[in-house]
Amino acid sequence: MKPIERGEILDYVTYGERRDAIRADALQAKSERRIIVGEHFTFLFENHETVRYQIQEMMRVEKIVKENDIEHEIKTYNELIHPAGSLGCTLLIGIDDPAERDAKLKAWIGLNDHIYAKLPDGTRVKPTWDPRQVGDTRLSSVQYLTFELGPEAPIAIGIDMPGIEAETELSDAQREALGRDLA
Repeated sequence: MKPIERGEILDYVTYGERRDAIRADALQAKSERRIIVGEHFTFLFENHETVRYQIQEMMRVEKIVKENDIEHEIKTYNELIHPAGSLGCTLLIGIDDPAERDAKLKAWIGLNDHIYAKLPDGTRVKPTWDPRQVGDTRLSSVQYLTFELGPEAPIAIGIDMPGIEAETELSDAQREALGRDLA
């Protein structure tokens, strides 16, 4: 997948003027790439459109105008874009209660070792992840994962950690979207 280039990023004022249309397209792309697993886990598979939208939103919210800061945002978010055959994914762990969230993020320190994408032949592919998101005693509630899948989209995303076992089968639309991103 092609990384975001500086020429694709609008200044935050122009983006604000065009935001409704851009946002609608990005939310459609996200909806095709969002997989909810179990009670607390949302996997958002990233592509060119979703990453460009995130950069634009950061620039809008933070009112970023300095060229070095814009380049930093592009470089940071481009880490979510991967070459053909692999997919970048943001895993969001959603637990509203702060005490419960803290306890579970400590208990789930090995979670990333138990995440998988299931291929059509039943093979389970484990992701790699950004070690900056895993501390010595707890996980961050946001994880950045990479799945090396080859040419074929997964049929399911799951977690096999004791006490969390859950798997979600992908819809045809989700598989088609991920298949396009793998190409």
